[in-house]
Amino acid sequence: MKYSLDKILLEIHNKEDKILSQSKRLIDEAYEMTLYLQDLLGSVKKYLIEEGFKNDEEEIRFFRSIKPQILGKLIYYNKIYRIETTCPVSNGKMYYNYFSGQLANLKREYTEHLCNSDFYRYYRSGRTDRDDTYFKRGNINYHDGLNSIVFEIDPEFSTFFDYKTARIISNELLYTYLLTKINPDENPDVILQKPESSKDIFWTDTKNAIIELIYALYASGVISHGKIGIRKISLMFQILFRIPLGDLHHAFHRMKTRSGSRTSFLDQLKFSLEEYMDKDL
Repeated sequence: MKYSLDKILLEIHNKEDKILSQSKRLIDEAYEMTLYLQDLLGSVKKYLIEEGFKNDEEEIRFFRSIKPQILGKLIYYNKIYRIETTCPVSNGKMYYNYFSGQLANLKREYTEHLCNSDFYRYYRSGRTDRDDTYFKRGNINYHDGLNSIVFEIDPEFSTFFDYKTARIISNELLYTYLLTKINPDENPDVILQKPESSKDIFWTDTKNAIIELIYALYASGVISHGKIGIRKISLMFQILFRIPLGDLHHAFHRMKTRSGSRTSFLDQLKFSLEEYMDKDL
């Protein structure tokens, strides 16, 4: 197919990197990603309806791995936009209570609709023996008492369980996002409160660059003999440079799968240092 998993992920990652590098407000980032993913999903659907699948294996791979990545991210960014645009204040007790309530809602939804299902256990275990049932179209069993959304899906572009997979993906991303909102140590509004005397120190490269540096320091164990966690290292950098980094693990995952050099910033640091050394010769 034209839309391979690697190509889809690369397109999404490149778009996310481009938006994040522009240092926009989270609301703006979420809105732009929502529009982009909605358009991407529509393009994939149009192509699929016109071209179809070569075989069952290709169909299963699409509905198990490709479509849920697009739809899961779409649900995630749309939810962030909704949460951020209805947040009552920028900090304080009301702010904390608001995001704590959002986290409680997410946990309740997870308990009621995901974790106790046979499919959730199947997907989490990495099994593939029932993929023919879950990820091929035309196999919806209404005797299972499925969620009412099953009546709204397009049977030509969904097996219903691709939607369930997307919800699992989006919930995981939302969980991490909400944790950073209710944890004061990772709250950007707290992080950015610095003395006036240090406000001339700020990061001028991309967020991905500083995250790459943070993970390199963490992986090498050069800070506190490797006994300090990635979150504390991240917090130090966020305080020093007055930059909120958000979901580190999500960004790091994108680095692991991006094309070209996965350590482009570190490569540039090495080149710059060697070039600087050569000037003194």
